[in-house]
Amino acid sequence: MTRQRKAELLLILATAFWGVSYYLTDVCFAELEPLMLNAIRFTVAFLVLGAAVLPRIRRAGRATWRYSVLLGLVLTVVYLCATYGVKYTSLSNAGFLSTLVAVFTPLLQWIVYRKVPERKARIALALCVIGLALLSLNEKFLPAGGDVLCLMCSVSYAVDILIMERAVVDPAVDPIALGVLELGVVGLAMLGLALLFEQPRLPRSAPVWAAALFLALFCSGISFLIQASEQRYTSATRVSLIFTLEPVFAALVAFFVAGERLRPRGYLGAALMLASLLTMEIDWENLKGGKRYDDV
Repeated sequence: MTRQRKAELLLILATAFWGVSYYLTDVCFAELEPLMLNAIRFTVAFLVLGAAVLPRIRRAGRATWRYSVLLGLVLTVVYLCATYGVKYTSLSNAGFLSTLVAVFTPLLQWIVYRKVPERKARIALALCVIGLALLSLNEKFLPAGGDVLCLMCSVSYAVDILIMERAVVDPAVDPIALGVLELGVVGLAMLGLALLFEQPRLPRSAPVWAAALFLALFCSGISFLIQASEQRYTSATRVSLIFTLEPVFAALVAFFVAGERLRPRGYLGAALMLASLLTMEIDWENLKGGKRYDDV
């Protein structure tokens, strides 16, 4: 197995954790407000992982701190838009618009770097968008106030992916310290906003504590550490496509845990999204006996 393949499998694992987070977040909303939940989630993740890699944080240089603050602020915008966007639009709209990161990432690459996606990447993106629409949208897809926030979430996350791609190839940046420090930035920002706009309180029951801690340790801590440490071994376009599997994992959790069922076209959409990843992974030229296809 190549190093790139291992990295992408780990990124898929991180995406699975984010898919689980939809259900766990809903559990936490029974006792916590959005900003406080995010504050707990990212602060706990930072404290636990920070203690584990404290020597690397102490050795972190200026470049690592600079990228950590920048990525942390961008990630704060991502989670603010995602949290409040859902409040002002339908779940179907939010699910589709928030995962358009697969479209905005190569678009921003083209605008900023003049990097045009290769043919199989364009095919994969088309399959991905169609699949997302079938999975997430209903017949009443109408513009709503939260749609703008959900679009901002996708654009912000695309910016996060591109900044991370630049950061992890910088020899002056420690990716492990970066992945932990950005969590601290988000936690601090969310705590400050919670103190200003909410009445902060801690969970009152064991199930909500369990859900909040899983969100903190796995959906925030481990997942963003995986992104920081593994993204260097693949491309931003491939990362954005992997991240679009998030609603697929969310649907699986809803099916097995909450007893929810998709419409037939939803299952078709999920299949197309998986097909988009296979399109990226299969070496089509080699299958035809030709020259090996370059990585995207």
